[in-house]
Order: sequence, then C-alpha cells, then structure tokens
Amino acid sequence: MCDDVELPHTEQYEAQPLTPEQARLLLQKMREHHLEALLTLALTTGMRKGELSGLRWQDIDLENGSLHVRRTLLYIPHYGFKEAEPKTAKSRRKIVLSQFVIDVLRRHRTVQLEARLKAGAVWVDRGLVFCDKRGGFLQPMALTRQFSRLLEEMGLPHMRFHDLRHSAATLLLSMGVPMKVVQEILGHSNL
Repeated sequence: MCDDVELPHTEQYEAQPLTPEQARLLLQKMREHHLEALLTLALTTGMRKGELSGLRWQDIDLENGSLHVRRTLLYIPHYGFKEAEPKTAKSRRKIVLSQFVIDVLRRHRTVQLEARLKAGAVWVDRGLVFCDKRGGFLQPMALTRQFSRLLEEMGLPHMRFHDLRHSAATLLLSMGVPMKVVQEILGHSNL
C-alpha cells in the first residue's frame, strides 16, 4: 500500500490539509462507518496508509492507551503484499492515544469480531486491525476509491489519503502541540 500509488505531487495538485471544522465534520459523519477507526487514526496520529494497513491488534494497548508502529504494508503490483520495516528509524514509534480514539478502536474491534464470526471458516486470521471482510489485507486502490467517494459525499475537498497525514500535523500544531512532539508522533526524522 504505497502512498505513491495515489496522485503524484504535481504543479496541478496542491495538497490542502483539512481545517479543524472540516476534520470535525469528517469525524462526525464517519461515526459507525466501516472506515471510522482507520480514518480516525489517520487524522489523529498522522500514520501513513501502509502503517495503518500493517497495524495488528498486538501493536495496540487499549488499557494504557498507546500503539506501536512496527511495520508497514506495501502493495507491489504483479507481486502482491509485502510487510516491511517502517520508512525510517524514527518511523518505528510509540503513539499515545486519546480516550476518544481508544473508544473508536474498541467499537471497531467489536464489529470486527462480529464479522469474523459471520465469515466463519473463510476468515484468515492475520491479527490485522484494518482488514477486508475475510481478515485479508485491504486493497489499496479500493481504499483510495472509498476515501474519495466519502469526501465527495460529505462535500469536503478532494485529497489523497496521504494528505490526512498533513492534516494531522496541521491540526496538532493548531492545538498548541509543540513542533518537536508533532515530529515524534508522525515519525519524521527531522523538523
């Protein structure tokens, strides 16, 4: 699930992070949508799409409110999925989660357990937090299409999934979070 599978940066495409009002609207309208937890984590932590796709339940400590980014999931055309190390050494990180995000993840886990029971023997148990209806890896292009469709339905501006990462940084800074802390949350090597 390479982020570069989406629209490349060009002169014609100017990434605009979501405003606080737009972010609030997105989170409100996503309530109980099957992508709620994924988009909530993307918007509140700035995790990359591959980091979210490779996230496993064993990486999340709901009791202590944190998660560890330990891997990324890449999609390589004509080859398939490959788990890899995060992008940089700083990308391997621990992220503290707010109670709001913990609640969203708990609801998501309950829904996922119900889907697992419904799928029965066809469920592939990879321990993924975000998976398809049978426990498999999310298809990157399907996720991109769903995300674009949701933005359009909500009247929000078109953006790449990766732009949620920029939105997270902008929102954290607007809330007064120090730049060094934002750097650590996003796993950037430098400011």
